Amino acid sequence: MDSATIRRQFLEFFKKKNHLIVPSAPLVLKNDPTLLFTNSGMVQFKDYFLGHGTPKSKRIADTQKCLRVSGKHNDLEEVGIDTYHHTMFEMLGNWSFGDYFKKEAIEWAWELLTEVYKLPKDKLYVTVFGGDKGDNLPVDTDAIGYWKTIVPEDRIIHGKKKDNFWEMGETGPCGPCSEIHIDMRPNEEIKKISGKDLVNNDHPQVIEIWNLVFMEFNRKADGSLEKLPAQHVDTGMGFERLCMAIQGKTSTYDTDVFLPLIEFIEKESGFKYGGTSTSLEEKGAGGEVDIAIRVLADHIRAVAFAIADGQLPSNTGAGYVIRRILRRAVRYGYTFLNFKDPFLYKLAPILAGQLKDVFPELEAQKDYVGRVIQEEEISFLKTLERGLKRFDAIESELKNKVVPGELAFELYDTFGFPFDLTSLIAREKGFSVDEKGFQAEMQKQKERSKASAAKETGDWILVGEDEKTEFIGYDFLEADLRIVKYRKLVQKNKELYQLVFDRTPFYAESGGQVGDTGYIQHGNEKISVIDTKKENELIVHFTDKLPADVTAVFRAVVNARKRKLTMNNHSVTHLLHAALREVLGKHVEQKGSLVNEKVTRFDFSHFTAMTSEEIQKVEDRVNAKIREDIHADIKLNVPIDEAKTLGAMALFGEKYGDFVRVVTFDPQFSVELCGGTHVPTTGNIGLFKIISESSVAAGVRRIEGITAETAEQYVREELNLLESVRALLKNPKDLVTAVKNLAEEKHTLEKKLEAVNQERTNSLKDELAKKAVAGKDSHLIIEKVSVPNADALKNIAYALRNQFSDLLLVLAADVDSKPQVAVMIGEKLMETKKYHAGEMVKVLAKEIEGGGGGQPFFATAGGKNIAGLDAVITKAKELIR
Repeated sequence: MDSATIRRQFLEFFKKKNHLIVPSAPLVLKNDPTLLFTNSGMVQFKDYFLGHGTPKSKRIADTQKCLRVSGKHNDLEEVGIDTYHHTMFEMLGNWSFGDYFKKEAIEWAWELLTEVYKLPKDKLYVTVFGGDKGDNLPVDTDAIGYWKTIVPEDRIIHGKKKDNFWEMGETGPCGPCSEIHIDMRPNEEIKKISGKDLVNNDHPQVIEIWNLVFMEFNRKADGSLEKLPAQHVDTGMGFERLCMAIQGKTSTYDTDVFLPLIEFIEKESGFKYGGTSTSLEEKGAGGEVDIAIRVLADHIRAVAFAIADGQLPSNTGAGYVIRRILRRAVRYGYTFLNFKDPFLYKLAPILAGQLKDVFPELEAQKDYVGRVIQEEEISFLKTLERGLKRFDAIESELKNKVVPGELAFELYDTFGFPFDLTSLIAREKGFSVDEKGFQAEMQKQKERSKASAAKETGDWILVGEDEKTEFIGYDFLEADLRIVKYRKLVQKNKELYQLVFDRTPFYAESGGQVGDTGYIQHGNEKISVIDTKKENELIVHFTDKLPADVTAVFRAVVNARKRKLTMNNHSVTHLLHAALREVLGKHVEQKGSLVNEKVTRFDFSHFTAMTSEEIQKVEDRVNAKIREDIHADIKLNVPIDEAKTLGAMALFGEKYGDFVRVVTFDPQFSVELCGGTHVPTTGNIGLFKIISESSVAAGVRRIEGITAETAEQYVREELNLLESVRALLKNPKDLVTAVKNLAEEKHTLEKKLEAVNQERTNSLKDELAKKAVAGKDSHLIIEKVSVPNADALKNIAYALRNQFSDLLLVLAADVDSKPQVAVMIGEKLMETKKYHAGEMVKVLAKEIEGGGGGQPFFATAGGKNIAGLDAVITKAKELIR
C-alpha cells in the first residue's frame, strides 16, 4: 500500500465516523507565544481545549505538518544518525471535543489498524496509564477495561507518567493516554525476547505508532490539576512510522515517503544508499554517506514547508531554527557527498510533486521556495569556506595537536560547524578536539538563552463569567467594560499583568498591525494599557499594575492618534501591495509586514532589486489612488470561497476560517482578506513616500514607507537639505551639474594626492631598506615611521619582505595621528620558526594600549596611545635580543 493510499484511507475512515476533515494548519505559528512551530496535531485546536473558541464540528480529523527539533528524541544533531527520527513529519489525528471518549477512540483505532490496514494483531501492544502518586491519580481502569475486550491482557502494559500521561506544556490541558506499539522484528528475534519487554525502550523496530490522549484535566501554574468542564479526545499517529509498519520496512527512510528524494540524491551524488549503517564512527564511507543522504532527505522537508508557510531563514527565532536545519543539510552534503555547489534546492520540486494533492501550497510556490534555498546555500557555502580557512589559519598555533573547546564552539556558533564536522576536519589533520570544553561552552550558551527567555506566567484568575471577548474597536475607541480574568507575568525581573475584558476597543496585534495602547480608568485610578496581543484567539491587554478593584466597571480609552496613524499605514500597505503587482508582476506576494504609527514595512516576493524607475512608478500609483479618495468597502463574514471569487488573495502560511473579512479599495485594484483597522477613504492617508527598498532574504525584498504628517515632514527635510546644498554652492543654475563638477574635481585631487603618497611610500621603503642591519640569520629593521594610511604601512612591509627573504621588520607607525604596529617576517626566516608575528604584535600592542593579531609571518595592531610608539621600539629590541 503506497503512502498516498494510507493517508487517504485514514481520512476516509474517520469521515465515515462523522468527522469533519480539515486542512493542515501552517507549520509556522502566529499568535502563540509558547511555540515557534506546530509540533503536534492538536496545536491548531488548542483554543478549543482551553475554552477560547468553538470548533466547527465536535468531531474532526486531519493530517498535520509538524516540526520538532528539540526535546526527547528530537535533538537536531541526532536526526539522520538513526533510521526513524525526523525534523518535519506528518501527524494523522482524530479529535473529539466533548463528544465521544475512551471507548470509541480505542475501538476505532484498533479497527483502522487491523481491519483497514491489516496490521497483524499479534505484533501489536498497548499501554495504559498506571497511575501516579505525586498527582494523586489512579490507574486508568476505564482504558484497561475497553482494551480487555479487544486484546489479550498480557498485551496491555501499565505505563508510568512520563510515557502515559500527556501534557501540552508546563500548564494547560492534559490527561492519561494509551499508546499502540508494533513489533516489526523478525520472528527469530521475537522468539528470543518478547516485544512487551522492548516497548518504550528505544528499540528501533518496536515503536509507538499511535497515541490516544484522553483530555480530562488542566494543569495549573502551581502544578495542581483541575478537571476540565468537558472530556476530549486527541489522537496522534506518526504518518511516516505508520507507512513503515504497513509497507514492512525497517526504516521510515525505506518507505515511498522518502525514496523519491533518496533516489535523486543517489543519482546526483554518485553514492549508493545502503540504509543500514547508523554511526559516523563506522569505518569506511558507508555510515557517513547513509547518514548524509538521510539528513538531506529529511531536512529538505522541514526547510521547504517552513518557507512555503512564510518563515524565511534568518538569525533569530523560528528563522534561525530553519537556517540551522538548512545549513546542517548543506554541511553533510558538502562533507560526505561532495556537493561543493548548491544542491538542496533541486529537491524542492520533487517534494512538491510528491505532496501536491495533500499540501498544494508547496507545489504553488516551488520555484520561489527553490530560489530561497539556493541563495541560502550559496551564502552558507561561502561561510563554510571561511570557517575552513579560519581552521587552517590557527592550525599552527594549536598545542599538543588538540583543538580547544572554545575554538570548536566558535566554529559552531560563528560558522555553523557542528562538533562532528570539526572533529572530522581535525582527524583528517591528525588533531583531536576537546569535547568536554566544547560541551561546557554549549552549556554556557544554553544558560544564557534560558536566562534571557525565562518568564513566569501565573494562572488565570476568574473575576466574572469566562466569556469570549467581543472586539468593538472597528466602531469605537472608547467603551465601558469589565475584567473577565487576569494573571501575573514576570519576565526579565519585570512584573506585568495580562487582563482579559468582556469587550474591548483595543486592537490586538495581528496581520502585521501593532496592538493598540491607551488606558483604563475607574474613579481616580488610571492604568496604562501598554500593549494588546492575541494569545491564540484570546485578546490579552498588558498593564504594569493591577487595578485596586478588579470587579469594577472601567472606562477604556484607545490612543486615538496612534490608531489613526497606524490605520493610514495599514491601508496604504494594501495599496502598495496592489501597485507592486501591477508594476512588477503577479508573482509579487506578501511575505511579511509591520504596520505601526511611524512606518509601514512590507516584505514581498521578488528576486531582483527594484530600479529607481520601478520605485517611482509604484509610489506614483499609490499616491494616485490616495487622491481618488476611494471609499473602503469592508464586508464581514464573507464565505472564504466567495471572498476568493471577489479577487481576494489568501496568503500562504495564514490560517483562515470559513468566514472572513474582506477589505476592498476599488474592486479592480485592491481586494484583500484582512482583520485590521483601516481609513474610511484613501484621501485620509494624505501622502505616501517610499524611503527604502532592500533585500531581506533570498527572493524577498522589503519596502519601507511613510504617510501623512510623517511623509510631509520627510519631504520638507529633504527640500531644506537641497536648499542648503544649493546655498553652499552659491545657487548655481544647474545644481546637478555643479555637484557633478565638484565630485570630479575631488576625484582628480584625490588621484594627485594618492600619487604623492605613493611616491613618499616608495621613498620611505628605500630609506628603511638602507637601514636594514644584516645579522647572522636575518636583516633587521626596527623603526618609527609616519605614513598616510594603513595600506601604505602594509605595502611597505610586503615590499621589504620581497627584498629580504630573511627579513625581521618591526614598524611603529603614526597613521594619520593614530598609532599602529606592524611585524613582518621573511620567508627564509619563517622556516626557522624562531619568530611569530602574531605573538610579537600582541606584546608590542600593549605599549600603545591596543590589540591586534594576524598570520605567523605578518601581523598588525592598532591602539589609543600614540605617545607609546617609542616604547614599542624599545620593547621590540628587547624581544629580538
